[in-house]
Order: sequence, then structure tokens, then C-alpha cells
Amino acid sequence: MILSGLEIKKHIGHEIVIDPFNESRLNPNSYNLSLHDELLVYVNDTLDMKHDNPSRKIMIPPEGFTLEPGHLYLGRTEEYTKTEGYIPMLEGRSSIGRLGICIHVTAGFGDVGFAGYWTLELFCVQPVRIYAGVQIAQIYYHTITQPYERYTSGKYQNNKGIQASMLYKEFGTI
Repeated sequence: MILSGLEIKKHIGHEIVIDPFNESRLNPNSYNLSLHDELLVYVNDTLDMKHDNPSRKIMIPPEGFTLEPGHLYLGRTEEYTKTEGYIPMLEGRSSIGRLGICIHVTAGFGDVGFAGYWTLELFCVQPVRIYAGVQIAQIYYHTITQPYERYTSGKYQNNKGIQASMLYKEFGTI
């Protein structure tokens, strides 16, 4: 089952942490998260999953930044989230999708126990200007049957900002 907005609110500060939390962003069954003012872009045209691909930081100025098709931009939420006992899920808001902006390629599924900022995998259909602070995504929560093992991966847990792919770390264990 998916938690209602009222249930999300009831669990804020306990099993669900959203910091900062603004009740006006609470929806009937989700909460709107906003875009931070920095992006990462990969430097190389060809990425190698066995290596730590170099990236550079772009700051979104007050007048906005234009996303270009054919490029992947990594962003992050302004909000730190932590979830115990529920599965967090992330989707783009419909108003964002109607501008041709996708907020994740495949990583909208969170793990129970995840704590950190959500890295967004932004790409667009046509050029579009974006702004820091825009409510870009919705987080919602599924229930999970008990017992469960909580997420403890060292790759992305307790992150402090945007995280590029760390898939390369898995090649030593394959």
C-alpha cells in the first residue's frame, strides 16, 4: 500500500524524515521535493562503467540554467530524507514531465533505511530552462512486510550531495 499524505505527516520526525519539511508541499499521497542549485555533468562523451568517470560542477544561477537534449545532468534534492519501515519512491511531478524533463533514468526506487539526498538524473526532450528551488519531484512511500533488512550500502548511504555512478566499485566483486 502507498501511504496517504496524512499518514506521511503522522510519521514525520519518526519513521520518515524530510528536512526541511514544509506542510504546504504535502499532497494527498506524496510530498514535493525541490531542486538544489548545483548540477554535475560528466566530462567525457563516452562513459566507462568500470571507472570513476570525471565530472564537473555547474551552479544554477538565479536567472536559471538551460538543459540541453543529449546530455545527462546529475542534480540533487534540497531535502535530506531518511526512511525506516517504509520504501521511499521518487517520481517527477506531472508539471515537470509536461515540459519534457525526466528526473530519473531508472533510479526512482529507494530502499528501506535509505538516508541522504536524492540524486536526480535529469535529461530533457527539448531545451528547457530550470531554476534552483523548483518543486521538481514527488516522494511517496510504500509499506513493507516485516521482517526486513534495512539498506546499509556504503556507496550511496548518508550522502552529502550529488553522487555520480559508483558502479565501478562493484567490478572488484564480480
